[in-house]
Amino acid sequence: MSTRPQQKPLPDQVLTPVTVIGLGAMGSALAAAFMAAGHPTTVWNRTAARAVPLVAGGAAHPAAVAEAVAASPLVVTCPTTFEDTVEALGPAAGALRGRDLVTLDSGSPEGARRAAQWVRGHGARFLGGAVKNVPPAVGAEETLLYYSGDAEVFGTHEPVLRVLGGDTVYLGADPDLAALYEIAVGGTLLPALVGFFQGAAALRARGLEAASMVRFSERWLEMIASVLPVLAREIDSGDYSEPLSSVNVFVAGAAHDAELGREAGLDVGWHEPFHELLDRAVEAGYGTQSIATLTEILREPRPAA
Repeated sequence: MSTRPQQKPLPDQVLTPVTVIGLGAMGSALAAAFMAAGHPTTVWNRTAARAVPLVAGGAAHPAAVAEAVAASPLVVTCPTTFEDTVEALGPAAGALRGRDLVTLDSGSPEGARRAAQWVRGHGARFLGGAVKNVPPAVGAEETLLYYSGDAEVFGTHEPVLRVLGGDTVYLGADPDLAALYEIAVGGTLLPALVGFFQGAAALRARGLEAASMVRFSERWLEMIASVLPVLAREIDSGDYSEPLSSVNVFVAGAAHDAELGREAGLDVGWHEPFHELLDRAVEAGYGTQSIATLTEILREPRPAA
């Protein structure tokens, strides 16, 4: 069930027309949020069938991407990557002049810089952004989005962008900051999920349901969240001498991963790079210091073989 509020425009409110390019799950949710808030919304997607539900709700859907771009002063893109956005907008390059483009794509900071340069080269202003929640939560008060790039674009369209989430943040003028924070924050996702999947596999090997561990996993993630400010202070100060958990504690636990793998018949090889980081930290003399010293190890990657 969606948590998106059904916002109603004020009687005298001027509603900015918006075009949304890319109608996957997230792009469709963005368009629906704009429509729910009363913004005249144009949509476009390579696969036209994805626009059908939105058109039924009142969105315009021109056949050509150039027409979709020309329809609105604010264009929001949500293909998968920055490269996909540039490719999709290629036939509409001439229509970009004078428009404000907001990308809600994924990719590297370098990819964001390239996209910004391409957009600016065609006479449009650029704002990069990221949605830090799942599509059904678009429009919810607690949903976080952050943006970077042209400050005037953010200032002009902030009320429109807040339709997508109540926790809306401007990071700064550098066009790649949102992508940098996106990839920095997103780095925790896959390891956390694979850890959950490993636990689920171990429980299933004993005939237990994965659902039985959800409550405990949630509390564990809450604990992790609670110590992040402490770890961040250690990293920013460079003082790792009073650890909540030391590197040696994690080294001692590494052997348990192999034991679990043997007992439950699991592939636990995904732990090996993490164990290597721990070994490098011990070699560097960090064994009794905070696990946050792995930040220093990561800042000195080993040369390619």
